[in-house]
Formats: sequence, C-alpha cells, structure tokens
Amino acid sequence: MKFLTKKRVVLFLLFIFPLICFLILSTGENNFKKLPILTENISNTAALSLDNKVSVICFLGNNVKTLESGIFNLNEKIYKKFLDYNDFQIIAVYPSQNENEVVKLKENMGTYTDMQKWKFTALNTDQINIFFNSLSVKDSLENLGISKAFIIDKNLNLRGRVNDKDFADGRLEGYNLNSVSELKSKMKDDINVLFYEYYAAFKKRNKNKADRKEVGL
Repeated sequence: MKFLTKKRVVLFLLFIFPLICFLILSTGENNFKKLPILTENISNTAALSLDNKVSVICFLGNNVKTLESGIFNLNEKIYKKFLDYNDFQIIAVYPSQNENEVVKLKENMGTYTDMQKWKFTALNTDQINIFFNSLSVKDSLENLGISKAFIIDKNLNLRGRVNDKDFADGRLEGYNLNSVSELKSKMKDDINVLFYEYYAAFKKRNKNKADRKEVGL
C-alpha cells in the first residue's frame, strides 16, 4: 500500500504513537501507579527551600572528590533531563568547611551545564545529620556523604520504590550515583511518575472547578 510508506511508519512511531499513549493515560485518574511515599514529613530548614519543589538531594560529605564522578552522572542523566521543569531542583548538601572543594566542582560543571537549578547548600554537621536521619533510610552517612541521591516531593515526603526486585526488602530509597543504568532507568522513570502524579492532580482540580461552575456552586 502506497499510504504505508517507510517514512510515514517512522513518523507514526516517533511522534503520533507516543502522543496517543499519553492521551490514553491522561484521560483516566487511576491509570498509573503513584510513586510510593517511604517517609513522611522529613526535616526541613530555610536553607534548603524544599517546599513546593520536586527535589533531588545528595550529600557531598567531607571528601567531595570521591563523589565527583557520581555527581557528574546525576547531572547528565537526571538534571539535564528535568532542567526545563519549573518545579524541579537538585540540592547538594555539604559541610560548610568544604567550601573550596565545592567551588571547584561548580566551576567544572558550569563549563558545560546551565547551573540555575543546582543548589549547593552548606550546613553544619548537626544540621546535616538531623536532615539525613529524618529520611529514615537503611543507609548511613560516611564522613557526612553518601553515593546516593534521594527524591523529596513537594510536601516533604521521601519517595521511592517498595517492590524493587533488586532489593531483598523491595525498598529503593536512594539511587546509586555511580550506576548510570539505575539513574537512567529507575530514577528518571520515578521522577517522571511523580511529575505526572502532580499533573493528574492539577487536571482533576480544574475539572472539579469546572463542574462546580456548571452547577452554580
């Protein structure tokens, strides 16, 4: 058939089919799984500015150099994918005495990255420990750092997975900075799910407002 040319098939697969899938998903309120809440109401400080943002949190610790390659992975596989999302940010927490190392890291990254949504935040030792402990995860900090990143939603809840086949208890709480595949296939997908969750809630609110207008409420 002349209509089914190779070019048209390619165009359909690249553009039309994904759009159809999105429309099917967006027409139902319960056609997707929400990203599980692992810990509610984590600790917050004014310095972190977590409210009303989807935040990826990492802890640089006392030896920033050891986490540098992982931070570069996070920058490439996560940050650049969500840079255009208004409510997205990455917060890198570090001990205040490590300012010089962090300045060098930011300079290196800034040569090829728009840094506007990278937030490097200096805290003292007690603040770092209080904040990390409030996540209530099975991992612990080593020299105030860890090679994992964590997803915090707009309501200060830790998000992750409860049935991940790669963990004995199913809980994926933090995403391995040194695993490109985990960042690319798991963390990226989970952040997409979280943003779609907010999109669906926004759509539902607008529908309810429109329904109330119709009945004169």
